[in-house]
Parts: sequence; C-alpha cells; structure tokens
Amino acid sequence: MDLAYTDEEEAFRAALRDWLSVVLPKLPPKPPPDDWPARRAYDTGWQRALHDAGYGDVHWGASPTKRLIFLEETEKAGAPYVGAGFVGLLHAGPTIAAEGTPAQRERWLPPILRGDEIWCQGFSEPDAGSDLASLRTRAVRDGDCYVVTGSKIWTSHAEVADWCELLVRTDPDVPKHRGISWLAMAMDAPGITVRPLRTLAGSTEFAEVFLDEVRVPVGNRVGEENDGWRVTMVTLSFERGTAFVGEVVACRRTLGELARTARANGRWDDSVLRRRLGRLSAEFGALWRLIQWNVSEGERGGGPPGPGGSVFKLRYSQARQELYDTAAEVLGPDALDVSREWTLDRLSSLSYTIAAGTSQIQQNIVAERILGLPKGG
Repeated sequence: MDLAYTDEEEAFRAALRDWLSVVLPKLPPKPPPDDWPARRAYDTGWQRALHDAGYGDVHWGASPTKRLIFLEETEKAGAPYVGAGFVGLLHAGPTIAAEGTPAQRERWLPPILRGDEIWCQGFSEPDAGSDLASLRTRAVRDGDCYVVTGSKIWTSHAEVADWCELLVRTDPDVPKHRGISWLAMAMDAPGITVRPLRTLAGSTEFAEVFLDEVRVPVGNRVGEENDGWRVTMVTLSFERGTAFVGEVVACRRTLGELARTARANGRWDDSVLRRRLGRLSAEFGALWRLIQWNVSEGERGGGPPGPGGSVFKLRYSQARQELYDTAAEVLGPDALDVSREWTLDRLSSLSYTIAAGTSQIQQNIVAERILGLPKGG
C-alpha cells in the first residue's frame, strides 16, 4: 500500500487548481435551497463546465486516486458539490459503468456526465425501516415491460429527476434478498406521483414517490432478474466508499473556522473545548487517511470500494455529529439561530447515522465481512 501521490497525479492536481482559480470567480450565486428548478440549472451548469474542461468523468472514468484529488481540491477551493447530480454521478453512474450492458452505458452515462439528465434514488420504502431488502414495491412481467406498483420514501431529488434507480421485488416467493431487481425508471412515465418532504433542517431534497402500474421496459434492468441485491451492494459500496469524501475536507475546513471563532469570542480559554477541537482535528485527519487506504485498496483490486467503506461511514457519521455539537458550544446562543449555516448543518448532521445505511448496519458489515464474525454473533 502506497499513500503517496505520483508525479502524474500531482500534475493533475496542479492543472485542476489552475482551472478552478479561473472558472470559480465567474460562477453565478448559488440559488435558494428550495428553488429546485434553479438548483437543477445551477448544478447541471457546473457539471457541464466540468465536462467541457475534461473533468466530467472524474467520478468513475478516472482512477480512484485522481477522483480523490479532484474531490479534495474542489472542496478546498469552495467549488460547487455535485448537488442534484449526486445520485447520477455517485450512485447510478458508477453502478451502470460497472454492471450495465454496453447499450445501457452508451444510453445513460454520457447525459449524466454532460449534466443533461438528473437521477434520483428509489431504494427506501415506508415500513421497511433500515432493512432495505424488506421492500414491497412489486414489478410484474408483462411482455417486454415490468408493471411496477408500490411506493418509495426519502427519494433524493425526485422533484427534478429524469431517471430513478429503482429497486423492485420481481419474485415474492424466494428469500427476500434473492427476489429483487435493479431498474432504471423514467420519471415522466405515466403512473408516477411525487410529493416533496421537508426535513428537520428545512430541506426539501427528499420526496415520497407513488407508483401506480408504471411500465418500465425490461431492457432498463441493470443486471439479471432477481440479482438486484448484488447490484445494489455495488451501488452502496460507491455511496459508502467515496460519496462522502468531499465532506471530510469540508469538515476539516469547518473545524478551522470553529477554532478561529473560539479565539475571537473567548471560548478558546476553555481547555476542555480546546482538547475536543484537537481530538476532532486528529479524528478527521485519521478519516482522511482511511479514505486514502480504501481508495488505494480499491485501485489495487480494480473493483468498487470494499467493506472498508463501512468503517469510514460508521466513524465519519459520528465524528460529523460531534463536530457540530462542538460548534454549538463555540457559538453559544447563536447556535439556535436557524438562519446560520452552521445551525442548519448541525440539524442535518443528525441524519448521517441513518443515511446510506444506519450505524447498526455498518457495524454488522464490519463484524461479518471484515472481522469474520458469524451472523447474529
């Protein structure tokens, strides 16, 4: 394992920094959080700029190390994150690249990379809790189509999505993990109803999606019928392995801002608080090294990120909550001001031990796939 960067990778970093220094000052202001049509236009415009500059495919077309450098440098420079392109660029795109047919890759990957099409994620369902395999949305074969009926919840970016990565049950008579298929569903198909949800932090990025006999071509199935659980594990390995990488850089920057604020408002005199800030600094430094290790291992294996992503996800989600709890101590009464970005970030941090698989699920993965412990042991 070598965590050092090569000369070629450092040249990639330098060229990216130069490009960012030219293009970022020309970006328009970011639109309001709830104006999703405007946010879609802003996010897809940024993706188009990346594409035209040769960075559009960095999330799965470049080496994992270059992807790491890209995320590190764009976050440091304050560049826009993937935004509404999150599912397409970080979940569906990498999954189709790894598991799709040549025709599927040709149809769906270029529009994602150009910022032309947005994807949403139709995995979670009401009453399923954290058990993703308990999904009940049915897909019944009818000629060359599946007829899909059911509902999804916490569907990211459904309001502005063109496509949905959808998990459906195609065989109800086999053990629950074996009767699932992974479909690409056009969001303008008849029978789809989208109802936005508002989170504790005020965001409306999630929605409920109701599916009433929606016809999805069989050719839109990625992977074999009833093999969707294995395809889903590929999707989730990308989500847990690399999708949060840029946020670690953002957390390290926030930690520096907290230290400066503490010095300015007198909280720096509290030795207990200083120790917490120091420990968090070491924590996020260690998480960054863990990311490098996961990427290095994935690059060596030539496949998607392995179960090491669950170690990262487990600890990162906890460290993020601790960071914003510490921010509340530094800010004092100002931490209750919901107009402040840090306050909203603290509310949002509460979801991280649930999103992308709960901490309990990550603990099970670590126990079974890394430590080799028996299920239920």
